[in-house]
This record gives sequence, structure tokens and C-alpha cells, in this order.
Amino acid sequence: MKISCLITDDEPIARAGLRNYIEKIDFLTLVAECEDAVSLNNQLHQSPVDLVFLDIEMPYISGIDLLQSLAHPPKVIFTTAYEQYAIKGYELDVLDYLLKPISFDRFLKSANKARDYFYKKETSSGTDEFFIKSDGKYLKLQWNEILLLEGMENYIC
Repeated sequence: MKISCLITDDEPIARAGLRNYIEKIDFLTLVAECEDAVSLNNQLHQSPVDLVFLDIEMPYISGIDLLQSLAHPPKVIFTTAYEQYAIKGYELDVLDYLLKPISFDRFLKSANKARDYFYKKETSSGTDEFFIKSDGKYLKLQWNEILLLEGMENYIC
């Protein structure tokens, strides 16, 4: 499994460091690099990716503001020098939050977390369904069909 990824950072040295790390990991494929969130927005509309390594404080629009504006954002790992945005990052369902300067071992841990996420997503067999026994028969239900489950000893209502 290959994870297509993109780097977005306004600092050329930071982009080079991330590029170097990505090249060392065989399951990551770097598709493009962007120097600001506006370029990222344009790039995502041209060719979507699985994962974005995204800086937060950049010119024109922040990484957080762009992420909030996307209807179907890719998974994100924030790469920033500012720890005060961590809670906001997790509210936006980012995979990880890397503080600069980023060590390779911390980057690898984050990359492995992304691999595990995409592996689970890829290998899940769509098990959004399950069976319950009702009136002596088994019923197949979808999780999205359920409004309320009530357990009553050996029975489910």
C-alpha cells in the first residue's frame, strides 16, 4: 500500500527536511510540495492525495482555516512550531501533530500512525452491518439504520 502525500509549508528548509524524511519511507509517495495554503487548495482540486503534511501559520490563509474550508479534506498531519494549535488540530480530526524541529524518529512514528489508519480503512470489509436475533430469526442490520438499541436480559429491542 502506498500513501500519496503532499507537503505544505512556507519555509523551504522545512519542506526539504520533510521531503528527505518521506523519501526514506517506502510506503509514502510524495506527489507535490506547496509553499502556502492557497497553492495547496489549488493542488487538491487538481489531484487529491491521501495525506497532507501541513504547516499552520502561513501567508494568506492558515493551514487550519484552509482545512476548515474543505468539504472533503484529506487526512492531515500538522507540522508546526506552535503547540497552542494542538487542541484545534484534534478537533479537526488530524492524524498527528508534529512540533518543529521534527526528529526522524517522531516523523516515523507519525508516518506509521498514518499507515495504520489507511491500512485499517483499506482492509475494513465494509462491516457496517451485523446480525441480531429477533423472533427466532436473524436480522441483518446496518449501523446507520439504528436509532436506539435496548438490551433486556437475553433480548434486544
